[in-house]
Amino acid sequence: MSDKLIPDLEMEFQLYDVLRADKLCEHNQFEEHNKDTFSAILGTAEKIATELFLPHNHIADKQEPTFDGHKVTMIPDVQIAYNAFCEAGFIAGRYSFEDGGMQLPEVVMTAASAYFMAANPSTTSYPFLTSAAANVICHFASPELKEQFMPRMLTGEFTGTMALTEPHAGSSLADITTSAVKQSDGSYRVKGSKIYISGGEHELSRNIVHLVLAKIPGGPAGVKGISLFVVPKYRLDESGEPSDRNDVQLAGLLHKLGYRGTTSTALTFGENDDCHGYLIGDEHHGLRYMFMMMNEARIGVGFGAAMIGYRGYQYSLEYAKDRTQGRHADSKDPTKAAPIILHGDVKRMLLAQKAYTEGGMALCMFGSHLIDRVNTCDDAIEKNCLQELLDLLTPVFKAWPSEFGPKANDLGIQVLGGSGYTREYYSEQFWRDNRLNPIHEGTNGIQALDLSFRKLWQKNGIGLKTLQREIERDLSQIVTPKTAAMAKELAHYLTALHEIIVHVSGTLKSEKQTTLLGNAQALMNVFAQVVVSWIWIRQASVAEQKLQGSDVKNGVTEKEAAFYQGKIQAAQYFISWELPTIERDLKILKQDNDVCTSMNPDWF
Repeated sequence: MSDKLIPDLEMEFQLYDVLRADKLCEHNQFEEHNKDTFSAILGTAEKIATELFLPHNHIADKQEPTFDGHKVTMIPDVQIAYNAFCEAGFIAGRYSFEDGGMQLPEVVMTAASAYFMAANPSTTSYPFLTSAAANVICHFASPELKEQFMPRMLTGEFTGTMALTEPHAGSSLADITTSAVKQSDGSYRVKGSKIYISGGEHELSRNIVHLVLAKIPGGPAGVKGISLFVVPKYRLDESGEPSDRNDVQLAGLLHKLGYRGTTSTALTFGENDDCHGYLIGDEHHGLRYMFMMMNEARIGVGFGAAMIGYRGYQYSLEYAKDRTQGRHADSKDPTKAAPIILHGDVKRMLLAQKAYTEGGMALCMFGSHLIDRVNTCDDAIEKNCLQELLDLLTPVFKAWPSEFGPKANDLGIQVLGGSGYTREYYSEQFWRDNRLNPIHEGTNGIQALDLSFRKLWQKNGIGLKTLQREIERDLSQIVTPKTAAMAKELAHYLTALHEIIVHVSGTLKSEKQTTLLGNAQALMNVFAQVVVSWIWIRQASVAEQKLQGSDVKNGVTEKEAAFYQGKIQAAQYFISWELPTIERDLKILKQDNDVCTSMNPDWF
């Protein structure tokens, strides 16, 4: 398989042609950068990912971390790759110059992460989690905590985790029982258990900084009583160096279907009543702080799912070009076998993979660019509109790619046929790694509930109105025929989406509101497929404009022309094959169908 993780044309197209990310350099925040510095960052990311992350991806899958009761051991390649990532400054890439970062736009850092996620998602998880945890400390912790932990996390000397889930509670954070009792010196003693903590124990760094959700006795019930704490693996001495081991114990490693190179841990805090924790921000506001990390992680999960799917797509595409089997329908020579890429059903499966993965990539890069738009906006009203749009779309950024990325990998296995089902080929690992993402950072069902019961309606629907404005603006600027035809098809479903949202708003005010608990996924399907169709039309519009007058004199090479034609074809596939599938969901929602919610547990 080729070591080329992402074609140069793809990244250039997404970043500069569609999103025009180089225009961000016109803002004061990014004025010291230009397209050349962005490209240099991406070149460094590609080099490190290709040379140090990619070679041990499948080795780490076969030789996952082990725990002997005292120490976690993993293959040395992980440490080498981690160190290179840190030395290149990627953990601190998005942070300000004052904090020791490169002050890069979020969309550029997301683009850089694409290479690492495509090469080796398991090893990539350690620095990615660290960057996200440092971001919470940066925004909400006291100056003292920031000084103690943040600089060393940004260099990778310390790593970070988020410890939310408990064995009995799962995603129901209101039911967590981990406690934190305040001491006379202002610190807290944390006691409880957490499970499925990625990166919770290893020897890659000098310290591990856990962000732990816990409840302070006497606080409000439910989620309103949750606080957030820094709980380091090693407590710091007076000079700020790691010293005494904190009372955080590894209960055991969990053995997963995929992502086997990342330690997944069960941790106990305060088993000996001596687990020191340090409050972030105010008591009982922990969930709000943690959601910043979770929302950032949700875009990352969606993007990771798209990139693992994309890697699988590229793998099956190469195989389909080389593998000969059967005869082409037009062939007159019965002795000449055809490459399977010429067969109609293989084209269908490859086209679906392309539509799912490149659509997911474009969707999440749009989300990252939206973060940059929020951060650089000087108009308070517009800034609020963009923030609400970001909140509205975050469930989609997480859920849609993490549903369709694994579907792409499933199709990749099918393209390889029997070979795809064997461990001698890599397709099956791509699928196993990606299967975690629909569960990660709030299951897709939770994302559907968040969209259906909260995000669509918050702040009087400002996010929805802003989305409508953005879509209408893009559609009004279409000047090419193929994209115009797709836009006309989307317009029909935009009307249907508006009508169903009005209907659902009425359902929520009626005695039938509980039906939406079972039908939330249907609403997510409708909403997300419309949004992704818009994302594809944005790409097709740019590609078709690039093709106008597509000869060498006008600067479009044969290779570029094929690339742009592929974008248009994938967009047409999505609009004609995938978008109409929401008709079922529209019907279910219009009927307030109660088949799921009225199902009696005894009937199973």
